[in-house]
Amino acid sequence: MYKRMIKRRLLSIVAALVFLLAVSGCGAEEKGSVYMNINPEKAKEMMEDLEEFVLLDARAEEEFSEGHIPGAIVIPHDEIEERAEAEIPEKDVPVFVYCRSGRRSKIAAEALVSLGYSEVYEFGGIIDWPYEIEQ
Repeated sequence: MYKRMIKRRLLSIVAALVFLLAVSGCGAEEKGSVYMNINPEKAKEMMEDLEEFVLLDARAEEEFSEGHIPGAIVIPHDEIEERAEAEIPEKDVPVFVYCRSGRRSKIAAEALVSLGYSEVYEFGGIIDWPYEIEQ
């Protein structure tokens, strides 16, 4: 009887793990399937190592003009579907996305992936960016 209880509990744990992996998108590292969420430090490190990438600010134009990360272009999150292909024609170039706090950058990153961009990295908000900001 004790072995049967352990076996049931073990099966329950395995079933729960399989379910969690399925809903969490365990294939997230698969190129092009979803965007990758990284921290600002990792974003900076990756951008320093790349020759070509796009740094995308997903905030409104007014917010961008008040201060942004050097080298960024601005496409507001609610304009990604209309403007991305014209402004970022290469869909295999790494795209690093940020906004103010991280909410709009997630929306923008999801939109980019749905448009077929294969290397999308979302790193939250400019409020967490510990490096240089220009006006």
